[in-house]
Amino acid sequence: GYWIKRYAPDGVTNINPVYVDEQNVIFYFTKRRPSQLREMSDVAPSIPRIRDVNEFMMAVAVKQRIEACLSVFIKKAIPTTGIGRGNAPANEKAISYEGKTISPGIIKELNVGDEIQVVNPTGQAADATSFTKLQQRLIGAGQGISYEATSRDMSEATYSSARQGMIEDDQTYLEEKEQIQEVLDEIYETFVISAVQCGLVEIKNFWENKRQYLDHDWTQEPRPWIDPQKEANANKTALLTGQKTYKQISAEAGRDWRDQVDDIAEVINYGNEKGIDMMQIMFNVTPVEEVQDEHGNGNKG
Repeated sequence: GYWIKRYAPDGVTNINPVYVDEQNVIFYFTKRRPSQLREMSDVAPSIPRIRDVNEFMMAVAVKQRIEACLSVFIKKAIPTTGIGRGNAPANEKAISYEGKTISPGIIKELNVGDEIQVVNPTGQAADATSFTKLQQRLIGAGQGISYEATSRDMSEATYSSARQGMIEDDQTYLEEKEQIQEVLDEIYETFVISAVQCGLVEIKNFWENKRQYLDHDWTQEPRPWIDPQKEANANKTALLTGQKTYKQISAEAGRDWRDQVDDIAEVINYGNEKGIDMMQIMFNVTPVEEVQDEHGNGNKG
């Protein structure tokens, strides 16, 4: 088994670890090769680039802070302590250049013969934007996601490019979703079976109809819409052409299709009780009326 470390709700205080049997532990990690026994972070290929971006931005920030410092240095042509050896005060400290700093508004005298030599590298601040964008694109590519998903920068995206990026990102997330669902399936089935065995719930003929009682679906979070009108028209076309079912469209919206049908029926019935034709409002369906022809025969029209 395994000893699992626990923390208090504050996230700092340690609580006594709990022992969990091996059969009740699920290792959630992405397996890249058959011989892999332990987890490896999916971000590992991108960590060096993330570190490079952080170090680059730190260097640029230091450079900009130094350039923002307005300082005055006074250069003396004649020494104030006289000329020759041995004329310096006894308590004068030896000149040391270690740990020298520059600060905003500093006024400092220089020793005789000292000169200011400024190293002013150019290009870093101007290239910071393009460099970080390139690194973010490479970081996203290493994770199989788009630049927009990595940086949240949508300034260069159009509807088509953003939509295509979401489709490609969904393909990357699909592997994670399937893996999470497999873990949740096992947890759900184990929980229900354990509840029955412990007598917490009583289900008639559970073991004979176990598959039926353990049948379940997972509803994902609603997918955000870039352009609601285009997305709605696309779903309508897919529904009418049989490319998608109402169940699939409801699942993409984060709803259970049965609940959605019940909600629609509830709205229509309540509208009928109040004398409002909700079918006309919601679905633009013309109500069926009885029409009599010249011979007095009635028909629906």
